[in-house]
Amino acid sequence: MKALQKNMGKVDTGIRLTLAVVLFILFFTNAVSGTIGFIDLGIAVLFTVTSFVGFCPLYRLVGFKTCPTKRI
Repeated sequence: MKALQKNMGKVDTGIRLTLAVVLFILFFTNAVSGTIGFIDLGIAVLFTVTSFVGFCPLYRLVGFKTCPTKRI
C-alpha cells in the first residue's frame, strides 16, 4: 500500500486545529446540541485527525495542496 503523502501546509493545519477547538468548545458547553451538535463534533474530530496526519482526502480527490513543494 502506498504511503499517504502530506498535502496540508502549516497555515492550513493551524486553521483546522483552531476551528476544531472552537467546535469542541461549542459542543461541550452545550452551545450546540442534538443532531447539529454531533455533526459539529464529527467535523471537529475530522479536523483534528487531518491536522495531525497532515493529509486531507478531499484535497487529494480534487488535486489541491497547501504544503510547500520541495525544490531540487
